[in-house]
Amino acid sequence: MLFTGDGFTGGAPALRVRAVNRRDVNPHAAFVLYWMIAARRVSSNFALDRAAAWARELRLPLVVLEALRVDYPFASDRLHRFVIDGMADNARALAGGNVRYFPYVEPAPGSGSGLLARLALDAAVVVTDDFPCFFLPAAVEAAGRRVSVRLEAVDSNGLLPLAAVPQAYPAAVHHRRFLQKVLREHLAAVPSLSPRFDDLKDASGAICGDILLGWPEASPELLHGNRSALAALPIDHGVGTTEARGGSAAGQRTLERFVADRLASYHLTQSHPDDQGTSRLSPYLHFGHVSAHQVFRAVMTSERWNLGRLGVKANGLRQGWWGVAPGPEAFLDQLVVWRELAFSTCAKRPTEYGSFDGLPAWARATLEAHQSDTRPYVYERQSFEDARTHDPLWNAAQRELLRDGWMHNYMRMLWGKKILEWSRSPREAFDTMAAIMDRWALDGRDPNSYAGYAWTLGRYDRPWPERAIYGTVRSMTSGSAARKLRLREYLTRNAAPGLDFDTD
Repeated sequence: MLFTGDGFTGGAPALRVRAVNRRDVNPHAAFVLYWMIAARRVSSNFALDRAAAWARELRLPLVVLEALRVDYPFASDRLHRFVIDGMADNARALAGGNVRYFPYVEPAPGSGSGLLARLALDAAVVVTDDFPCFFLPAAVEAAGRRVSVRLEAVDSNGLLPLAAVPQAYPAAVHHRRFLQKVLREHLAAVPSLSPRFDDLKDASGAICGDILLGWPEASPELLHGNRSALAALPIDHGVGTTEARGGSAAGQRTLERFVADRLASYHLTQSHPDDQGTSRLSPYLHFGHVSAHQVFRAVMTSERWNLGRLGVKANGLRQGWWGVAPGPEAFLDQLVVWRELAFSTCAKRPTEYGSFDGLPAWARATLEAHQSDTRPYVYERQSFEDARTHDPLWNAAQRELLRDGWMHNYMRMLWGKKILEWSRSPREAFDTMAAIMDRWALDGRDPNSYAGYAWTLGRYDRPWPERAIYGTVRSMTSGSAARKLRLREYLTRNAAPGLDFDTD
């Protein structure tokens, strides 16, 4: 018997589950398939919870496919290594249990073609992740047309389901006010922190031999970090790996260190590069190695928090609503308000979030009106990418990105503002920021990343007093940053040989 599954509500809140196609569920298939593409973790994952609930409902085994193409945009040693580290963690987490984990790393462009559709032939239903940007939305929609059974996409992105947000808000205060009205009702529904699969049917023999022959699993050498195995893949080897390792285990350690050592003083140190007071969680959040729920739980556990401490008035103010100390409060505004504002922009404005034309009308108008203003310096994209400008502070930020795949939060704002100032046009500046971040940043290609450099051109902001080049878009200078921030150690840490110039 075939059925649609539209009445099934297990494993995840209904607002987080979206039917991608109109095909039926086949309860007589061999297994339930979870196609893991964004929430690349076992713990705290609504999509995995949903797939496991389907397996229980249908009394079928559960197979988890985590695949990695070699021809996705900006594929490199850096991005591949980080994702594959996560694959190794997932393999360990699911080893010896009832779930069959299938890690597949494409050896050549096109080698993975047909794998999902072939697995779907044996699947009752396919569950995947609902991530609102980069190439993933298009990939999910295309898969919905190709697979032979029902495909569901599940939102594990933030504390608020994206479907609960009615619009892309123009500023953080508006999103914050809405969140303060409705978040309480969504906080009770949380993904499983330590999911159990021992009640599922054994899936060890669920995948047919012809599938494993045509699409061999990732080798132990590749999963365990063998450099020659990574070097054999046709990806960008010019963007090297970083010291930071990917995966849920590394993400959890990073979270624990932050909560223990830096959370309490976050409001005092986050803007000062010398203090290294930020969480460094953004790469793990981007690749889904940790979840927003997981981070929220760790922060609130450290505060011995309960729902009764939430504010009553939805006034949109940054202070006072969470009912926690100033450090956690400042961090939660970043984790929940600003991050989820970025995600809702991508979800509600899918054709605009990553383009100059998606900026507010006032920002586009003022930047274009000042496009012909004389620039003090003009650099080609390669000079920006190589950190070859006249400004040692800007160069330090870019070198941090090149080396670590990450850039200090405050420096990201200055970095973007100066690219605007030193580019021939604001459109060129936007494209330069996107290209550099997408290629080099572990947390690039993400709603938060797009929101960050769009902010430097006016998104989520308001008009300021008019200036050359910027118009009424907020300006920033390296000289001002040097006067108010602690930067000496940062500049030393990210120094390079060459001439030393004064900041503007």
